[in-house]
Amino acid sequence: MNYSWLGDPFYQEYLWTGFLNTILLVAISAVAGLALAVLTALARLRGPRPVAWLAGAYVTVIRGTPLLVQLFFFYYGVGRLMEGVPGLRESWFWPIVREPFFFGALTFILSVGAYSGEIFRGAMQSVPSGELEAGRAFGLSSWQILYRLWLPRAFQIGLPSLTGEMILLLKSVPLVSTIAVMDLLQAANIVRDETFLVYEPLLLITGIYLAIVILLTLVMRTVERSFPGVKATQKRWLPIRRL
Repeated sequence: MNYSWLGDPFYQEYLWTGFLNTILLVAISAVAGLALAVLTALARLRGPRPVAWLAGAYVTVIRGTPLLVQLFFFYYGVGRLMEGVPGLRESWFWPIVREPFFFGALTFILSVGAYSGEIFRGAMQSVPSGELEAGRAFGLSSWQILYRLWLPRAFQIGLPSLTGEMILLLKSVPLVSTIAVMDLLQAANIVRDETFLVYEPLLLITGIYLAIVILLTLVMRTVERSFPGVKATQKRWLPIRRL
C-alpha cells in the first residue's frame, strides 16, 4: 500500500474540502429534512384533506423514485429552468442556487423529509392516547400538548429508526459526485486519476465513513438514553433468574 500521496498539500486540500462538504450536506439535510418530516407527518395526520393528500403524494413520489433520478431531475431539470427566470441572475439568491451543492442539499432534504415523515407518522400514532388525555386534564392547550408531549414522545419512539435514516443519508451523499460536488468520493476519484492508485484512496474514505457512522451511532444512543424515564439496563452475559 502506498500512502505517500497523503503528504502532498494538493491532495490534502481536496480531501479536506470533500470531508467538510460531506459533513455539511449531512448536517443541513438532517436538520431541514427532519423539520420537513414533522410538518409532513402533521399534515397527513391532522391536516385538511387536500393538504393531507398533497403530503401523501409527496411521500409516494419521493419514496417511489430512485434518489439518483431525483438528483438529476433537480440539477439538470429544475436548475436549467431556473436560469431562465427573469431577474434571478441579478438577485442575491443566484450565487446559491447556481451551485450544484444547493441541488444536492435540496434533494437530500426532500428525501429525508419523506422517509422520516413516515417514521414520525407511525411514531405519533404509537404514542398512547392516555398520555395526551393526561395533558388535556392538566389544562394544556393543543399547541402545548403537541410540542411538550406528542412530538417528544414520538421522537423518542422513532429515534432508532431515525438513526438508521441518518446513516442511510450519510451513505447517499457520494451520489453528489455525479453532479460535480467535491465530496469524499470525488476527492478519492481525483487522487486515483492523478496517482493511478485504486485501492488506497477508496480504503481511506471507507475508514472515514466508518468513523463517522460509529460517532453518529454513539451520539444518537446518548440522545436516546438522555430522555426522561429511560433507565440504563444492566448488561449481563446470561440472563439471571432470581428465585
